[in-house]
Amino acid sequence: MKKLTRLMLAAGLTLGIAASAAAQTTMKISIATAQNSHQGIAIDTFAKEVEKRTNGRYKIQTFYNGALGGERESIEAVQLGTQELAFSSSGPVPNFVPEAKILDVPFLFRDKAHARAVLDGPIGQDILKKFESKGFKALAWAENGFRHMTNSKRAVNTPEDLKGLKLRTMENPVHITAYKAFGIITTPMAFPEVFTALQQGTVDGQENPLPVIISAKFDQVQKHLSLTGHVYSPAIFVMNKGVFDKLAPADQQAFLEAAKEGVKANRARVDEDDAKGVADLRAKGMNVVENLDKAKFQAALTSANAKFEKEFGKANLDRIRNFK
Repeated sequence: MKKLTRLMLAAGLTLGIAASAAAQTTMKISIATAQNSHQGIAIDTFAKEVEKRTNGRYKIQTFYNGALGGERESIEAVQLGTQELAFSSSGPVPNFVPEAKILDVPFLFRDKAHARAVLDGPIGQDILKKFESKGFKALAWAENGFRHMTNSKRAVNTPEDLKGLKLRTMENPVHITAYKAFGIITTPMAFPEVFTALQQGTVDGQENPLPVIISAKFDQVQKHLSLTGHVYSPAIFVMNKGVFDKLAPADQQAFLEAAKEGVKANRARVDEDDAKGVADLRAKGMNVVENLDKAKFQAALTSANAKFEKEFGKANLDRIRNFK
């Protein structure tokens, strides 16, 4: 009788473990950059918070360094439902959600505080809603940072110094229009290919925020850095809408709250990288041009800005520029 009881207990325990394992759903999230980066801390924090807030019923597997493809491929996979989640810069986003394109206009934001206020306020939240008709649930805006230019050829002090430089750009139509106005030879390319392209001289340079330049070790293949701060680059947590809609309301809230925690960690890391980045890159041998005349760079974009005003409407651009 005792043996039978023990067998029944053991069977019950096994079934309990199996039921618990079956109750856990695993989802994937990916980034194109390294784990030790502002994007890595975003998805690591998100994964930890989802597991905690759903009592382990949902587990998020994290993938780094473009292991599941570049940003465009990851967003496409989320849209198709072959991947549940992705964290991406805004670079390829307009190819899927054209309304997000306005955020990539050069010199639109005064500083990080202004950009964060716009994204967290009604303008940014309205754009997040536009993702739903395209098959996404946009969980939250995060941050990539202000973009700066690097190259292996020469110091960039004025817009004229950019003419003829072959720069890797994101697969983003707004960026490409602006950079062509600078006289740059634009080469759109997925992020995982950039280091090798710089190393082999396929392109002369690239442009990215300091946190990306540091985590990607671009100092190993680039000599010159100019703090142009020409574009603010948001980042975003996206989820397949069908997957999100199937979650219980409490779990939907858990995912949204976890994304907010990921954003906090992400922005704090951007601030940290921005604060120490210049000294760090100088120590690694980069020539850094810090004090540029931004007005000259803005003036060089007069023709591009005319196109942007026509495309987005001056009132819409001014609404963002003047947001308090």
